[in-house]
Amino acid sequence: MQIEVKFAGFGGQGIMSAGKFLAEAGLEEGKEVVWIPSYGPEMRGGTAYCTVVVSEQPIGSPIINNPTHLVVMNRPSLEKFAPTIQPNGIIIINSSLIPITSERTDVTEILIPCNQIAIELNNTRGANMVALGAYVACSKVVSLEVLEKIIRQEFAKKPKFIEGNVAALKRGAEVASQEMEKAK
Repeated sequence: MQIEVKFAGFGGQGIMSAGKFLAEAGLEEGKEVVWIPSYGPEMRGGTAYCTVVVSEQPIGSPIINNPTHLVVMNRPSLEKFAPTIQPNGIIIINSSLIPITSERTDVTEILIPCNQIAIELNNTRGANMVALGAYVACSKVVSLEVLEKIIRQEFAKKPKFIEGNVAALKRGAEVASQEMEKAK
C-alpha cells in the first residue's frame, strides 16, 4: 500500500504543518515516508503545498505528479490540483472557503467546513487540524490515535495549543466519518 496526498492552500493556513504531522505519524507507525514542501513567492498569503507519501514498502520516487489524494484549503488550489488526482482518489474540500467542487465523478469528494468548525471550537487557526483529521478518517493512512500523539509531542513546548488542536483533529475526523457514510 502506498498513498500519496497533496495538501494545498494559502501560505499561513498550516498546510506544511498538516503534512509534516501526517508524515511523522507514518514514521511513528514504522512506515516509509516522504514529505516535500513547496512554497509560492510569498510565505503568508501565497500558494503553499506539500506532498506526503506513506508506504509499507520503500518509496521509489519522492516526486509525485498524480497523487492518490488531495486536501485543499482554498479555491485556487482546488482548481489547480484536482485534475491531477488519480481516479478513485479522495479529495477533501474546505467548504468554508471553497463554494464549488471539482465536478469529477471518478473520485470521492468530501466537503468539510474546516474554518467554520475551527471557529466553533474557538480555535480559529485550527482549520488545518480539522482538515487533517478529516483526511485521516477518510483514508485510514495512519491511526488517529498515533496522529494525536504526534500533535501532543509537537506542541509540548506550547501546551496551551495542545487541547485545541486535538479537539480540531477529532472533530474533523468525526464530521468526515459522517460525510463518508452519507456518500455510500
